[in-house]
Amino acid sequence: MKIGPKYKIARRLGRSVFEKTQTAKFALSAEKRNANVEGIRSRSNYGSQLLEKQKVRFTYGITNTQLGKYTYQVIDSKVKNPEEMLFINLEKRLDNVVLRSGFSTTRRHARQLVSHGHIKVNGVKNKVPSYSAKEGDVIEVKESSRDKSVFADLDERMKDLNIPSWLKVDYKLFKTTINGLPTYNTKETHFNLGEVLQFYKR
Repeated sequence: MKIGPKYKIARRLGRSVFEKTQTAKFALSAEKRNANVEGIRSRSNYGSQLLEKQKVRFTYGITNTQLGKYTYQVIDSKVKNPEEMLFINLEKRLDNVVLRSGFSTTRRHARQLVSHGHIKVNGVKNKVPSYSAKEGDVIEVKESSRDKSVFADLDERMKDLNIPSWLKVDYKLFKTTINGLPTYNTKETHFNLGEVLQFYKR
């Protein structure tokens, strides 16, 4: 997916959409920029919904078509909590699991690891970043790829990494087991999936 100028996009959508913009330096720069902007117009409902949709799209690095597919599937399923189901479906993408497990520092690189054949699911090489991981699935880095430089500092990275509770990671074996489902907590996310659902229901 072609993204474009990340810093410009992050100033519009928020610094959490990209890993490289989640720094104190960028936050300070954004605050100064916003302080100098006067007469900002309030957004319409449509504008707010569109903004939230873009936050989700760039956060997970997916296209409009892909996000629409995920969202319409949830809407059509008529589940009791569509926001949580949409979140679960996005979080269970294989490239996202690789990122959350700490095997990669950015989602784009996680997607490359998958598409280039460095990741196995239940012992079988899987090159589909959008693969939906299931409870009990074992995701691991292929044996012949473990000596690559990208994994050289894995021990140090894992010390500061906050692993989600639905993942059980054994970084010494380069292995992650899906042992539950992601939990959607609006206080821990920088986007509003309710607004996204409303956008696609229009």
